[in-house]
Amino acid sequence: MPELPEVEALKDFLAENLVGHEVVRVLPVAISVLKTYDPPVTALEGHEVTAVARHGKFLDLATDGGPHLVTHLARGGWLQWRDRLPDGPPRPGKGPLALRVALETGAGFDLTEAGTQKRLAVYVVEDPQEVPGVARLGPDPLADDFDEERFARLMAGERRQIKGALRDQGLIAGVGNAYSDEILHAARMSPFKLAASLTPEETRRLYEALRTTLTEAVERSRGVAAGRLKAEKKSGLRVHGRTGEPCPVCGDTVREVSFSDSSLQYCPTCQTGGKPLADRRLSRLLK
Repeated sequence: MPELPEVEALKDFLAENLVGHEVVRVLPVAISVLKTYDPPVTALEGHEVTAVARHGKFLDLATDGGPHLVTHLARGGWLQWRDRLPDGPPRPGKGPLALRVALETGAGFDLTEAGTQKRLAVYVVEDPQEVPGVARLGPDPLADDFDEERFARLMAGERRQIKGALRDQGLIAGVGNAYSDEILHAARMSPFKLAASLTPEETRRLYEALRTTLTEAVERSRGVAAGRLKAEKKSGLRVHGRTGEPCPVCGDTVREVSFSDSSLQYCPTCQTGGKPLADRRLSRLLK
């Protein structure tokens, strides 16, 4: 799933390639991708893109005098830029293509989605705050006013595990499964530790890990073409998705805890005092 750093890079890429150009066609291929119907997608046609913004993991294309096109790529979605779109309209079918946006230059982009779980979402709205997911977002962790004091207040009110708190978009916007693993590894902290139990020193450590991990990931992604962002993300991860590999900090084996639809990775030596965490899915199977 694209998270804050990748969506930030997509925002920069689209700002460079879309702003100042006219949208001539918006072609939904998978109708299920459209989460709003008034105004229709055709309301974007004939308008110039004036700005591209990011709200958490949402991309927001603003037009002059027209509506906004807001997109959430979800788990299997992606944006594919094309310097020259194919001639003729795309054919509906079972392929990954969900929606196509064409510019007056002949360039444009496709929104695609892999897998069977179709969660890619497109909204056409007059104001991005009309999108429920945008309206409920917590603060952006890279915003100038997101300081350690504000972060401490957020954590103090959370009676749940840090992993879940970091992923809650209503608490902090933009962090998902991968970067929450990376942040906790950098902070040398167990994903199962309760957020409200953090000491002032632990809060400072987690805040610094949050800001540093995301800032470094944004810098790695900056200037990378849209088609290479997924590979860039994977190459920069230390523990997430690296079960069985050596921890780059201490050399211990990276371990995994599996859930019904996701998993987390961590280093026992760096994060849990050398103790492996119970794999809850495996534990249920052994009962």
